[in-house]
Amino acid sequence: MYITCLDMEGVLVPEIWIAFSEVTGIPELRITTREEPDYDKLMRYRIGILKEHGLGLREIQDVIARIDPLPGAREFMDTLRAETQVVILSDTFQEFAMPLMKKLGYPTILCNSLDVAPNGEILGHRMRIRDSKLSTVRALQSIGYETIASGDSYNDLDMILNSKAGFLFRSTDKIKADYPQLPAYEEYDELLDAIRRVING
Repeated sequence: MYITCLDMEGVLVPEIWIAFSEVTGIPELRITTREEPDYDKLMRYRIGILKEHGLGLREIQDVIARIDPLPGAREFMDTLRAETQVVILSDTFQEFAMPLMKKLGYPTILCNSLDVAPNGEILGHRMRIRDSKLSTVRALQSIGYETIASGDSYNDLDMILNSKAGFLFRSTDKIKADYPQLPAYEEYDELLDAIRRVING
């Protein structure tokens, strides 16, 4: 029995922090896990910048409300979920993800949460579990699932490399060069076909 584990940002929806960077004009917020593999370090950096500029959850959610899934993502998810179990494993936060999950038809997502002050200031972040994507893949395997995984960034590599089958999707040239053994796709139809080949043996 298979379950497919997908990253969210860069795979199904645009990068939230890049969109927020463009709206606020703060270039430092463009850094993502494509450049910084240590997510905890990256979030502490981001929270520091938000504090410096007096920005909080409300401003980020206003931007998220205007973000749509990537073209073809909803159709890809609908087709995939009709053929196999799917879970989104993301290092994003519940406070960011839910409006986007509505636009994707409410797939299952496992992610993290924020500590937010009454005035909307983001005080910190709480990771669901250490090494959450790898830990979740191993937990799913421990209850009898074979996992298929796909993502675009450094923080996706552990779940991809430790799954029955793993694929890069719209990743960077550097990651693709560093991991030439991983099939890399740019289009949803290609990724869907690759997953189907695994499921159908």
